[in-house]
Amino acid sequence: MAKATGAPSRTGEPLVDNLVDTGRADLGALEDAAIGRAAVAALLPTLRPYVRTTPVVRIDRAELDLPPGPLVLKLEHLQHSGSFKVRGAFANLLTRPVPAAGIVAASGGNHGSAAAYAAARLGIPATIFVPEVSSPAKRARIESYGATLVVGGPDYDAARAAAAEFQAATGAMDVPAFDAAPTVLGAGSAALELQDQAPDVDTVLASVGGGGLLAGLCAGYSPEGGGPHVRVIGAEPEGAPTLATALAAGRPADAPVGSIAIDSLAPRRMGTHTFAVIARLGSGVTLVDDDAIASTQQLLWDRLRLVLEPGGCTGLAALVAGRYEPDPGETVAVVLSGANTTAVDFSR
Repeated sequence: MAKATGAPSRTGEPLVDNLVDTGRADLGALEDAAIGRAAVAALLPTLRPYVRTTPVVRIDRAELDLPPGPLVLKLEHLQHSGSFKVRGAFANLLTRPVPAAGIVAASGGNHGSAAAYAAARLGIPATIFVPEVSSPAKRARIESYGATLVVGGPDYDAARAAAAEFQAATGAMDVPAFDAAPTVLGAGSAALELQDQAPDVDTVLASVGGGGLLAGLCAGYSPEGGGPHVRVIGAEPEGAPTLATALAAGRPADAPVGSIAIDSLAPRRMGTHTFAVIARLGSGVTLVDDDAIASTQQLLWDRLRLVLEPGGCTGLAALVAGRYEPDPGETVAVVLSGANTTAVDFSR
């Protein structure tokens, strides 16, 4: 495994020349075919000081009114900034040359919060563009980290276009929400943790929007790098089927954008790079309706006192709604990926 040496620069010097076995300091130049377990493992020592090792909870599926069987919940909503996204944000900031103008990101909310948090921790200026559908909780969290918040249009694609204009005008470094090697490899660090915490897992379920989390999990579990033989399956809202649409077309293609999870799982199309990784290493996708997502939110609160946003529990909704039916002895892991929501009001 290649290991990082030296200290990261906050203002533009690459971390090391051999962070991954590619001879490049900038992970953004990593080829899709090289995104796998070895690259995730090489990045992990660099990320470790900046991200939490999130816990897992083991329960029986019968606790969720399902046929009995082992279930492992990876609690990524307990990560810094409230979602798994901080892994990819730090991966970008620690391995790419950051200019004096700082960073810019477009986000439905979670990625923006993560990028703002990572930038604040590293002393880097950050400007975050969000769409009008971004929740108040996510906007407030972005601003709480000291970033400049800009509402960039009605949906994620409009915010992304506005962020691109800002980047061109200022020279700030773009931090992609999902479609870039550092973002994917950062998300993949959760897979390596999960392998240590639950080595008996047979199948992993996770939510899909742009594909960064699922591609990262696919990379981290890649048997090409010595990973265990585990199925990694995506779950997405019926109203925002980005991966299902891409798989049907054989490439990323425009999909409908409409779901209660619209602020985290509804780009118009999934990423080119994330699709390439998922198509190579993933085990398919299942669709879940909004009623199932909402009922899973309630179930998590009622049975486990866990608060998740809709997009954060879509993977579990696939199991609860019977869209994925495991064998009786199959150990299923679900990544609960985000909790930036106003569902809980402690003032009442």
